[in-house]
Amino acid sequence: MTTLMIQGTTSDAGKSTMVAGLCRVLKRRGISVAPFKPQNMALNSAVTSDGGEIGRSTALQAQAAGVTPHSDMNPVLLKPETDRGAQVILRGKVYGHMDALDYHAFKRTAQESVMAAWQALEQRYDVIIAEGAGSPAEINLRKGDIANMGFAEAADCPVLLVGDIDRGGVFAQLVGTLALLSDSEQARTKGFIINRFRGDIALLEPGLEWLEARTQKPVLGTLPYLQGLLLDAEDSIGTVQAEKESQTLKVIVPALPRISNHTDFDPLRLHPQVSLSFIGQPIPPADVIVLPGSKSTASDLAWLKRQGWDAAITRHLRYGGKVLGICGGFQMLGEWVDDPDGLEGAPGKIAGLGLLPLTTRMVPGKQLRNVSGVLMGEEAKVEGYEIHNGVSEGPALSRPLFDVGTHLDGAISEDGQVMGTYLHGLFDHPEACQALLTKLGLAKAGSVDYNAHREQALERLADTLEAHLDIDAILALIASSSAAKQPLCPSALTEDR
Repeated sequence: MTTLMIQGTTSDAGKSTMVAGLCRVLKRRGISVAPFKPQNMALNSAVTSDGGEIGRSTALQAQAAGVTPHSDMNPVLLKPETDRGAQVILRGKVYGHMDALDYHAFKRTAQESVMAAWQALEQRYDVIIAEGAGSPAEINLRKGDIANMGFAEAADCPVLLVGDIDRGGVFAQLVGTLALLSDSEQARTKGFIINRFRGDIALLEPGLEWLEARTQKPVLGTLPYLQGLLLDAEDSIGTVQAEKESQTLKVIVPALPRISNHTDFDPLRLHPQVSLSFIGQPIPPADVIVLPGSKSTASDLAWLKRQGWDAAITRHLRYGGKVLGICGGFQMLGEWVDDPDGLEGAPGKIAGLGLLPLTTRMVPGKQLRNVSGVLMGEEAKVEGYEIHNGVSEGPALSRPLFDVGTHLDGAISEDGQVMGTYLHGLFDHPEACQALLTKLGLAKAGSVDYNAHREQALERLADTLEAHLDIDAILALIASSSAAKQPLCPSALTEDR
């Protein structure tokens, strides 16, 4: 029925968080709302109810809205494989592999998928909260844009612009971005939101007054910096750590160049008995080394070897340490990784770390599924999802790690030191979290209910938006935009419940 778009002056200005918060605010009011990200570039992804793949942050926004994630919510997902090329996913399914120039020429076709997905959502929900990507003022990318103002113009929707004051220069960000937009784009930009403010608001108010006078646009709110807020990241590896009661299990994760779904580790970052770090060089001693998912398994495996991780892992195991591989990291634990068709980069075959007797071959047709089951030999429940091209075979699979009903997953070495799985989200369920940490060597392991944490964080976020944004003005903006199309029930948008 109507769409409001949140755009940012820069990447990581807070667009994803703002959309999640607004979705939860509208859900509280009983409004049928869905998130929408026309184009996303991210290696953190989720499996949808219709068997597609979307960005992880969009799936979180769907949870905030109280709806099931669907591939229409993120119709174009770009998963970088090299510095110049990416896998292109349209409406949840792999379309192909393109370099930057080829994709730029492909945008007209991509726009058709974007508009079709948006129209499908508009048939199912009263309000769409759309999220831009990067900045709308990227001059070199404006032609054929589908991620920011290109979509806003096509959908004829109002835009709110978010700036991050914590980085400094927020007034230059907002005024400069606005100045680089066309007349029609400036007109549809209805106001500003300042994010991540620390300090006394009285000291900021003269600047806000100047900004409104200079641009003739209202500042609809200044959001405080939310210490300790941990929500599924779109792509960048965050640094938020919960305050630890004790740190009895040290876990390190190599920060692979093409690391994917590092949100797998968010429950461990919250766990009071775990210290988790993403590591480049040097490689410190640890109790557990976890090899994460990768969008380019072979090239990331080669990087690991160049950085000396193979020798470090051998030494780590010799002294009784544990190793866990997840998805691409699981594939690296085997004897060979073969990608004859170049599905994840250059075609070729590379020797694995040789820690589990299995081989992996990359084959067309990505495995996308949500699964649930138990840890083998225990009653601990696990819930997760699979996103991978590779098919693994070998004797190691006769000692699986999980039983997920439709199939057995993963492997564990005879001595119990090396484990691997294709399941992402394996620590999210509290029972699996506790049981896996016990297997990894944590005595008297507690558990973290990450899904409950997500809900608490979303509620905290919505409370903050309610307190610091002019929600009435935002609802009026949505209502006025709707009235120009097909009216919503006015009480749904204006009633404060």
